[in-house]
Amino acid sequence: MTGFSLPIQAVSGGDFTAWLVEDHSVPVVSLSWSWPGGAALDPPGVEGATSLAMGLLTSGAGDLPETAMAEALRDAAISLNFNGGRDESQGGFRCLTNALPEAVRLARLCMTAPRLDAQPLERGRARALTQARAALETPRGRASRAFWPAAFPGHPIARPTGGTEESLPGLDAAALRAALARQLRQGGLLVTAAGAITPGQLAALLPELFGALPAGDPPGVPPLPMIADFGLKIVPIEAPQSFAIFTQQGLLVADPDWEAAQVVLRILGGGGFSSRLMEEIRTKRGLTYGIYTGFETLLGQGVVLGTVATENARMAETISVLRQEWVRMAAGGPTAEELADAVAFLTGNQPLQFTDSLRIASGLLALRRNGRSMDWLDRRPERLAALIPADTSRVAARLLHPQALSVLVAGQPVGL
Repeated sequence: MTGFSLPIQAVSGGDFTAWLVEDHSVPVVSLSWSWPGGAALDPPGVEGATSLAMGLLTSGAGDLPETAMAEALRDAAISLNFNGGRDESQGGFRCLTNALPEAVRLARLCMTAPRLDAQPLERGRARALTQARAALETPRGRASRAFWPAAFPGHPIARPTGGTEESLPGLDAAALRAALARQLRQGGLLVTAAGAITPGQLAALLPELFGALPAGDPPGVPPLPMIADFGLKIVPIEAPQSFAIFTQQGLLVADPDWEAAQVVLRILGGGGFSSRLMEEIRTKRGLTYGIYTGFETLLGQGVVLGTVATENARMAETISVLRQEWVRMAAGGPTAEELADAVAFLTGNQPLQFTDSLRIASGLLALRRNGRSMDWLDRRPERLAALIPADTSRVAARLLHPQALSVLVAGQPVGL
């Protein structure tokens, strides 16, 4: 990846620090920020509160009801978004440089004075309830709902991010305000910026944007435990196809073998048609249209997770081949050719992840969440190029444990 570099600067303003990639080639600025917690902060019985509350932040704030807020954002050509995920909540905006003061004003207003008026709240709750019900009508939705409690029983990370049929009807404005009070704090904030903004401008902006938030951190979430070895679990649902989620324990994001493990998983099941699982399960046997596996990053850990869908009558064979390939990779690791191809792709693809200010800000935020240093990206091609087959074979044997591969299938699979 000759010539690629991302000149990241650390900028401090007040009690806040942000990473910045300054680029004045186009008059656009993007900011991204996140708080730890997300849906894992929802107490039992109010699942979906954080997701719903974060999604409603732009539906009116301060003296601007929903329509007035939408018009203010539209008139200034500002894209402003908030969302609540499984283990974090995020916010961000993109705007032209001349609209930056207005973007800051509106984003601050949404975070500090959300209206949560009855009409948008009811509409958002009804939409979430429809989605929760619809998800349970498909094998994919049933599998996803059942997977997390099976993998992490009793842990907050297993709670349904978007809520349930039981929890959503009770989420009134008071419940959403309580969720926002837990999440929207000065502590734990990670902030990144990219585009046509100077370090001085960003330093001045940070306390203006976040200084009115309550002090302190969001409540802590318990560390992620070892993933439960639940073996094979069937979730019955009438459908012509079954959907499977397969998983096993992964690595800490800070593990020195992280990048080698990413290479192994790409070769096994993350590289599209070039992966072993696609070759054996789709190309050779025609069992599925697609199969994927990789790391799902949660609370500083990478959980090995994959998915596949196929006809009910062919799911048993699909899982059998999946297990065979898990064993083969664990026993022998990637070939030299597979390793070279994967490294070439990952190295050449890296600049494409940072093609505009929004993607740069989002990418920087992911780096900060994972505790990376500012030169981590610049040094990554060198680290990847240094990998040899002995390295990835050792990591494959360390990472992949066929006997611990758990599979959850939703559908009516034959022979399982």
